[in-house]
Amino acid sequence: MKKALITGITGQDGSYLAQLLLKKNYQVIGLVSPHNDIGHHNIKDFENKLILETGDLLDYQSLKSIILKYQPDQIYNLAGISFIPTSWQKPLLTHDVNALGPLRILDIIKKNNLKTKFLQASSAKIFAQGKKAKLNETSPLGPSDPYGVSKLDAHLTTQLFRSQGLFAATAILFNHESEKRGPEFVSRKITQSAAKIKLGLETKLALGNLKSQGDWGYAPDYVIGMWQILDHKKPDDFVLATGKLHTVSHICQTAFSYLGLNFKDYVHRDDQFWRPAPKIAYYGDPSKAETVLSWKRSISFEKMIQKMVDYDLALLKNKKIQ
Repeated sequence: MKKALITGITGQDGSYLAQLLLKKNYQVIGLVSPHNDIGHHNIKDFENKLILETGDLLDYQSLKSIILKYQPDQIYNLAGISFIPTSWQKPLLTHDVNALGPLRILDIIKKNNLKTKFLQASSAKIFAQGKKAKLNETSPLGPSDPYGVSKLDAHLTTQLFRSQGLFAATAILFNHESEKRGPEFVSRKITQSAAKIKLGLETKLALGNLKSQGDWGYAPDYVIGMWQILDHKKPDDFVLATGKLHTVSHICQTAFSYLGLNFKDYVHRDDQFWRPAPKIAYYGDPSKAETVLSWKRSISFEKMIQKMVDYDLALLKNKKIQ
């Protein structure tokens, strides 16, 4: 039985990955922070199948103790501060968690001569805002916020340790959403509000720039890609994306029309959420992952939003969303 350690196991990606690996008969160990219980509901339905260990990406000794205890075949580093506004509010903590956290793990693997395969969840935010809209593994790097800087540090660190003989790979992830996405992210904010408006619990939805565009995929597909990256014969970097752009307006239109509503009757602009759209909208080129790994996506953008709406309707009817 293979053993996998997942940091960030209670998050969107971590919980989906845990479910995937359990189905593949892995022993799954999850790192749980002693400082918070964020997202624990994401694993409650299969928690009894997991081994949960208390540890922290900021604490070298806790990481070393857990890694040496289990000597996992694979480590997936999915933990981190992922909300960009938070990275501006807490840039030092963001860098310590997102950049030095994976460095601690890689250092432990190297110094103890472990055969563990390591995957770093990298981000599209590591890329520079240049002239090309289509981004792949060789596109110029140059982040524009503390989150992106921290993820670029971890990305380059992973490549550096790979050059030292470790099986250290990266998944360069473009936006990926799901029913487990946090409500602070625009996709889930929209689907929750659409469901609340349909049920008469709200009357309006305040958003920023409806013309903003993103490359949005479905999170369960992306964790399959992560597993494929570590199952590949050699470590490498892979962009996971849809290769398609959609606007925030399209998310609204899809969510509200699915409920028989016209989003224009309910959505209004609020300057506190306004951010100007970049001159060039960027999207990912997943052709390397598709060719080398045979990675595929299972559902369309529209179906993903509809699944999120269905989920939020069910939660509201069970009074689990306030």
